[in-house]
Amino acid sequence: MNDQTPRQYDEVIGQCRTLFLAKTHDYGTAWRILRLPSITDQIYIKAQRIRSIQEKGTQLVQDPIDDEFVAIVNYCVIALMQLHLPADAPLDLDADAVAATYDEEIGENRRLLFAKNHDYGEAWRHMRVSSITDIILMKLHRTKQIEDLHGRTLASEGVEANYRDMLNYAVFALILRGAVE
Repeated sequence: MNDQTPRQYDEVIGQCRTLFLAKTHDYGTAWRILRLPSITDQIYIKAQRIRSIQEKGTQLVQDPIDDEFVAIVNYCVIALMQLHLPADAPLDLDADAVAATYDEEIGENRRLLFAKNHDYGEAWRHMRVSSITDIILMKLHRTKQIEDLHGRTLASEGVEANYRDMLNYAVFALILRGAVE
């Protein structure tokens, strides 16, 4: 494994976490109102915008593509938190508890990343960012299908695995795009 990967991963996640916690300060946990399919659709909007800009080569709204990848990371964390919160959890969550839960979900994703990096030999470092975007969109379509089946699948890993993979692919894209040194 590349010696830079742990540092780069942590740096990207640090940027995502800082923004997430700032928005938690500003908005509270308004995201709690979203059902999982709505979160999936929010991720889809971000990924589709990235692909559209990649294909057109220009953009009219000057919000940076990196911001969209950061949003994908944070929406995936929101989805993972929603998956693991009890059905009767309140809409308004304590900011410290949200930060701790964010860190727990990222910790699990980090473990997954390094296990897969070991097995795949960091193949993502040789991928095009446009291919990563396509993979995120494919995983979104899979997630939507699983949601439409109400989780009744025959061979799928389920929505959690897809959210975790999309999160890590968005981090990869940010690393490859130079969001960190």
